[in-house]
Amino acid sequence: MTRVGWLDLGNGVAGDMLLGAVVGAGVPLADVAAALEPLQLPITLRAEDVRRGGLRAVRVVVEAPEAGQPTRRWSDVRRLLDRLPDPLRSSAVAVFGALARAEAAVHGVAEEDVHFHEVGALDAVADVVGVCAGMAALRLDRLVASPIALGGGRARTAHGTIPVPGPAVLALLEAAGAPGRGGPDEEELATPTGVALATTLASGFGPMPALRPTATGTGAGARDPAGRPNVVRLVVGEGPPGAPGGLDTTTAVVLEANVDDLDPRVWPPVLAALLAAGALDAWLTPTITKKGRPAHVVAALAGPAEVARVREVLLRETTTLGVRETPVVRHALRRTFDTVSVDGQPVAVKLGWGPDGSVLNAMPEWEDVARAAAELGRPVKQVLAQAVGLAEALAADARRPPARE
Repeated sequence: MTRVGWLDLGNGVAGDMLLGAVVGAGVPLADVAAALEPLQLPITLRAEDVRRGGLRAVRVVVEAPEAGQPTRRWSDVRRLLDRLPDPLRSSAVAVFGALARAEAAVHGVAEEDVHFHEVGALDAVADVVGVCAGMAALRLDRLVASPIALGGGRARTAHGTIPVPGPAVLALLEAAGAPGRGGPDEEELATPTGVALATTLASGFGPMPALRPTATGTGAGARDPAGRPNVVRLVVGEGPPGAPGGLDTTTAVVLEANVDDLDPRVWPPVLAALLAAGALDAWLTPTITKKGRPAHVVAALAGPAEVARVREVLLRETTTLGVRETPVVRHALRRTFDTVSVDGQPVAVKLGWGPDGSVLNAMPEWEDVARAAAELGRPVKQVLAQAVGLAEALAADARRPPARE
């Protein structure tokens, strides 16, 4: 059997709600607090039983000085996180890295120059590190998250009043291919920190998978609105056996069509539209069809929740008159993100983890390599080679056994 977790985010998500959920699911608060100690920050945690919409829930309060909070850049937060041991450091860096990429895209600045404002405060650092430590303590083989309720209306931030869902939240959902929906209230229900945690730590999105529940944690937010419980639920249980080696195993669908009458210049935007619709991957294969006609097979891999949207893109954006669909089983290495520096330019690295805790694959993100090459005025091939070398060194360090005391 495999240990499976499911996050019910139908009432929104925030860092403190996730922290309460992992404590409610059985992770001792003392263990979460111990994970924060290497940061050497003035942070204490307090858990209390509360009621939200008639449900008993756990609210974890992060107590930290209110005055004197600095505005931290991504480089400042990363230096803080470097005090943590791996793999906790890698998980926390991946979450804040996702936030940095989202904020950089929204504000049109370099990732290193992103000022985190609210999410750089001590309570957000505690939420991110605490949730990552709590999830690791649960020893899940797989974590699935439901579509996220985002809310509506407008919210006040350090940048002023913005529409809900906020731009950073939408950028995080887009980058992760994660589903969200508006409502049910006209207020912000999903914070950037909560969305970054959910989309980074989850290996899939959708309804509760088949599992035999063994624990349920209900984490409360600070507000207690009428008519619904302001909570995140974490259901932990035993699921069907997974693939050998503890790979993340999910069902997916391959959608494909033969096309012999489309201008080839149209294919790049077609593939981009498939990915924007939620496809996990999209590709094009040249072929020869009936009567010796040269053609292409356009294909996309999608999760069950995204099949309808991906199918609609194929029918709308190409000249095909039909789409074939084949259910498949997808086995995927668990992955995290880290960052290397190429002559001062940050480059994200995707790490693929094996069942024994070693890194099997480490590859720089191409978009970061291209951006770094442009900033440095160097050939892309040179920057790529340097980034690959740094990524391999990062992987070697991750494989290194801990020193004996």
